[in-house]
Amino acid sequence: MNLVQVGKKAPAFNLKDQNGKAHTLSKYVGKWTLLYFYPKDDTPGCTKEACMLRDNFPAFKKLEITVFGLSADGEKSHKKFEEKYDLPFTLLSDTEHVVAEKYGAWGLKKFMGKEYDGMSRVSFLIDGEGKIAKVYEKVKPETHAEEVLADLKELMK
Repeated sequence: MNLVQVGKKAPAFNLKDQNGKAHTLSKYVGKWTLLYFYPKDDTPGCTKEACMLRDNFPAFKKLEITVFGLSADGEKSHKKFEEKYDLPFTLLSDTEHVVAEKYGAWGLKKFMGKEYDGMSRVSFLIDGEGKIAKVYEKVKPETHAEEVLADLKELMK
């Protein structure tokens, strides 16, 4: 995996969300953004991560942080996932994994002895200037939200 490094400009994107609305990173310049990549809607680890972000969302909102979840699932899948777990943030659809490849979040994975291309569980904290402020390579779904919030409090001083 060739992840975008801290200090580099975050790659631009223009993707649709669970409601069919287009989002571009440039629209969020001046604000901090958490862009988290996850393998698949409604799977155990991805659900745990999304729900922990949901449960901590008031703290993200208080800090004025935009949260984007991104996977290769389509808009309809994202809509079901959002509704099932009452997710308060935007889920972006990257079905062709173009954005995931730009960030280095798409690549070879291994599971039960099999190798395949897929989405990695990795997150990027993007500062108000559009630069990568922090990369989370080994995301633990249960603690990721708290880890990001702790880092934000340090980084935003």
